Amino acid sequence: MKIDVDEINPVQRKIRVELTPEKVAGEFHKAYQSLGQRVRVKGFRAGKAPRTVLQGIYGDEIKGQVRSQLVEDSLSEVIKQRGLQIVSRPEIETNELQEGSPFSFSAVFEVKPEIEIRDYLGVQVEKVKLAISEEQVDEALRRLRESHARLEPLENRDTVERGDFVALDFEGSIGGKPFAGAKGENYLLEIGGKQALPEFEEAIVGFRIGERQEVRVNYPESYPNREIAGKTVDFTVIAREIKQKVLPPLDDDFAKDHGECASLEELRTAVRTRLENELKQIQNEALKEQLVSRLIENNSFTPPPSMVERQTRYLMERSQNRNSGQRRSEETEAAASNEETRKNLEARARRQVQATLLIEKIAEREKIEVSDKEIQDRVDHMVRAAGERSKTVREFYTRPDAHDELRAQIVFDHTLDFLLERAQILEVDPAKSKVDEHGEKS
Repeated sequence: MKIDVDEINPVQRKIRVELTPEKVAGEFHKAYQSLGQRVRVKGFRAGKAPRTVLQGIYGDEIKGQVRSQLVEDSLSEVIKQRGLQIVSRPEIETNELQEGSPFSFSAVFEVKPEIEIRDYLGVQVEKVKLAISEEQVDEALRRLRESHARLEPLENRDTVERGDFVALDFEGSIGGKPFAGAKGENYLLEIGGKQALPEFEEAIVGFRIGERQEVRVNYPESYPNREIAGKTVDFTVIAREIKQKVLPPLDDDFAKDHGECASLEELRTAVRTRLENELKQIQNEALKEQLVSRLIENNSFTPPPSMVERQTRYLMERSQNRNSGQRRSEETEAAASNEETRKNLEARARRQVQATLLIEKIAEREKIEVSDKEIQDRVDHMVRAAGERSKTVREFYTRPDAHDELRAQIVFDHTLDFLLERAQILEVDPAKSKVDEHGEKS
């Protein structure tokens, strides 16, 4: 086998392969031998049809099969021999295939770039000095109280006020005709909670329990329900009951019941610790983003376009899934800015690919690996967290590609932790920080 490898650019290669007539003849022989055992030809016993007969019936099919097999086998051998890390589908061009003659083909594909990694230990990053304040602890406790609030009927007032929770019966119509979703009974609405249009909620203020009243609402063109968007709807509304939110007292009993703490002071300490751990995690993520930025600055290289394109498509799909519930009035605007969105996501994808390749190279140099047990532990953790989807998650990670991706992600995480432990972390006051929320210097 004769092999030539040309470097088109740092991430693209073209190989030319020429196979001997003997190699070609051998592949034809194997193909016809296998075919003769698989097919039945009228007038011949199984496996006894002469090759000339088979060739007359299946000649074109066998030639295509032999061509594909020769390309696949020899290409795999070349890639393994030369240590090429292919990241794109090869573009194949073949010459005419004739039994008894040499066969040649060429393949163009992208490879991972050769990176001479440098300046990755002792990278200087900035950590903004932040502390959890008493006000933040108070706010967390307030949210905890809110989560355990209960609604109780209001006995001493029969007129709706802002902030009330009201059980409503309603029926709506457009031009005297009802529409889908226009009727409801005992619908609980928080006045001022922005569950409904402000115009509707404001109209309920002043209602008396049991009275039937008419409310007219003008729905904007941007309203998600296209049946009523841009139209005037007349509602007949009855307020059935007023309820108020009752917060539990913030005391030692609350700490025992809802915080698993012996006292309110112990609960405050637990909340502060949780907030501090969350802050530490956020700061560590910001430091890792800075590390990645510095690595890319110190090690400039061109990432393979195919890898950037795949990551861009992935980010686009995620973005589209997040926006799948957007209002129709926003869809035209979203479509118009789709090109701009793709451009922004492509820049992010490029950075992510660069980071992946750099971290991969550092992990290789520093011999950072993960055990099968650690991978299995991570899968078990995700399965437990998946709840009803646990079976689907476990089955997903039995796939070799998913298993390899998880291994790569864990190695990536460990390598960033390794780099952060060895980084020069400068603590700075918030006003003096030169790093923005993306880890980039301003």
